[in-house]
Amino acid sequence: MNPADRRLRILQQHLTQSENSAFSDGLSWSPTRAEPSVWSHVPQAPPDAILGITEAFKADNDSKKLNLGVGAYRTEEGKPLVLKSVKKAEQKVVNDPNANKEYLGIAGNPDFCKLSAKLAFGADSKALREGRAATVQSLSGTGSLRVGAEFLALHYPLKLIYIPSPTWANHNKIFPLAGIQIRNYRYYKPSTRGLDYEGMCEDLSSAPVGSVVLLHACAHNPTGVDPTPEQWQGVLKVVQERRLLPFFDSAYQGFASGDLERDATAVRMFTDAGVELILSQSYAKNMGLYGERIGSLTVITSDPKTTKKVDSQLKSVIRPMYSNPPRHGAAIVTAILSDPELYSQWKVELKGMADRIITMREKLQSALKEVGAPGTWDHIISQIGMFSYTGLTKAQVQHMTKKYHIYMTMDGRISMAGLSGSSCKYLAEAMKDAVENVKA
Repeated sequence: MNPADRRLRILQQHLTQSENSAFSDGLSWSPTRAEPSVWSHVPQAPPDAILGITEAFKADNDSKKLNLGVGAYRTEEGKPLVLKSVKKAEQKVVNDPNANKEYLGIAGNPDFCKLSAKLAFGADSKALREGRAATVQSLSGTGSLRVGAEFLALHYPLKLIYIPSPTWANHNKIFPLAGIQIRNYRYYKPSTRGLDYEGMCEDLSSAPVGSVVLLHACAHNPTGVDPTPEQWQGVLKVVQERRLLPFFDSAYQGFASGDLERDATAVRMFTDAGVELILSQSYAKNMGLYGERIGSLTVITSDPKTTKKVDSQLKSVIRPMYSNPPRHGAAIVTAILSDPELYSQWKVELKGMADRIITMREKLQSALKEVGAPGTWDHIISQIGMFSYTGLTKAQVQHMTKKYHIYMTMDGRISMAGLSGSSCKYLAEAMKDAVENVKA
């Protein structure tokens, strides 16, 4: 029998049921009927709220539809934007004759790490000069938060973190998955649509000594409500009195106000006060590098010796998680932050994005006044960053989606980047209708 016939015969034996087969003990095999999967017990996961909004928007054929749920910058024409500085930096990276595709180290691109820390803490940072910052490259903000959470779970004695209510939805998932218990502290005050500063300080003052506290560095997501510099001083005082460990999430430096220095105020204030802390950074928003998944995690310690140990343990967390980070996004960021010309161009473009969002806030507030929407809408312009917490209820949001084809999250959060000058009045009319005709 030749080899081909032998393989065919073996295959036929596998496909033929016989009394002598392994299935003769009451079991049967059929090529059209498979055994239940070992995963058949796995429940269907709920759809992601933001992605669900985007899918519904795409399926809507109405010409006036608006997607105000997306957490990414859009131009006046509603298109994604690749910054000119990013294009130049990327071309520079691609044309580098010495570039390769070798693995980065576990901590990532060392130049990227140094430049990221400098951007966040300032060129004259005492913590950086004294070697008290351990920085590693991460998979954008989400990845840095997860590495930080795993590090805390392994090495911090109190497995408890206080997070603001409300906060970015992923915060509620990342820390429990690492074994960190979460508790909420008051942050947003619905009656004023502003900061509940007294409630925030009261809750943090009653937190167990040494608790971790998550703080949005600027442009709080989802509310767009930030403490004033004076209020940050008050929060710092509570942190020092209770010996809390701040974990800053900085996803919008420069994107909030258009000023990189101003948006780093809280992080630098706490660091300059000698507080040990953790910082998560992302370049998704301020450089538009959403799909590159590029960010960093920094731990500020009290001395260089401790910093070295922390650095080694961060690497120990990363190695079995994803081994090492990708090269390309870090190379782009490094090119921009290390080249004076590209850096200057990036700052101009960054301010342009921030200014457009600020202009959209002004136009929407003006349109709400023009159409006579009930109530005060001053919070639209007092809030900052990509998002605005409108105060609309779930029922009002559903009404606007059904009648006006306007898509947003059910808590009434809208992405200001999804608006254009021509769509502000349409949104204002829909909001007026919802407030007047749908019970809160």
